[in-house]
Amino acid sequence: MTTGDTITLTGLRVRAHHGVYDFERENGQDFVIDLTVGVDLQAASASDDVAKTIHYGELAEKVAAAVASDPVDLIETVAERVADLVLAYPVATSVRVTVHKPDAPISVPFDDVAVSILRYAATSAQRAARS
Repeated sequence: MTTGDTITLTGLRVRAHHGVYDFERENGQDFVIDLTVGVDLQAASASDDVAKTIHYGELAEKVAAAVASDPVDLIETVAERVADLVLAYPVATSVRVTVHKPDAPISVPFDDVAVSILRYAATSAQRAARS
């Protein structure tokens, strides 16, 4: 994280149809998403203005919609999709996304399987270089 300030969403449950196997795509399963978003909260706290932060209720709805749409094989791909969505917010500087697949088709007893990624927002210089 690039700042000490964060917004955290933990345990966001979404029914989706991701997976390598046909039965996962057909039947669907629950995925659990955790997010920690790096954001400078000084302007929001000083002004008491939600427009200067990320509205976590709206963020949760957007993340749920992104996870539920367009089935893919890998939860790594789902995590990247969520990270891209979060980093589209101008105030987001970084995001750690964890995608849990508690009902993964694993043949031995397990509590959870998950992937986590950490991504950083492009700096204005990096954005300008891509243009």
